[in-house]
Amino acid sequence: MKKEKVRERIIRVASDLFYKQGYNSTGINQIIAEADIAIGSLYNHFSSKNDLLHAYLVKEELDWFKGFENSTSTISDPKEKLLALIDYRKKLQQTSKFAGCHFIKIISEIGEGNPSVSGFAQQHKEKQKELIRTLVNEYTAQALMTDPELTAENIFLLIEGAVVTSTISRQNDSFDHVKKIVQGLIP
Repeated sequence: MKKEKVRERIIRVASDLFYKQGYNSTGINQIIAEADIAIGSLYNHFSSKNDLLHAYLVKEELDWFKGFENSTSTISDPKEKLLALIDYRKKLQQTSKFAGCHFIKIISEIGEGNPSVSGFAQQHKEKQKELIRTLVNEYTAQALMTDPELTAENIFLLIEGAVVTSTISRQNDSFDHVKKIVQGLIP
């Protein structure tokens, strides 16, 4: 196994802590202790805790899209890929023990107090929506659909709602409901 670089270890440890206990509840000293590094090592790689937060969000975004691509790499049909997106989000909820979306959590904690973070989270959600829009448009090229833009928006909102609902209920049946609704939206 390849040895983990210090920067990667710092991001991994900070990511785990930010996600599990919250950004505001995670101190620099805890990150240093759990990453087993010297304080100078942290500041050699990150100028501030906020800089580390940005690295966390970038990592989570890359992981999210890479995970989706890996889970759908053998699927070419856009409708099947949309349904696989729902399964992917369901799997993310299960593997996180229903901890929710990294981006929703950070925005609920930080709010508009940090425009670069809230802007990044908004862009991430827009990228997710664009992915759905692309798949709906690919499907529309094969089948008649009256309003693909509205369909894409509805699918996005249904999936986001399922994430929030499953986080609160600690169950994944909301994704099964969404899947049935989406199958009705894209016949």
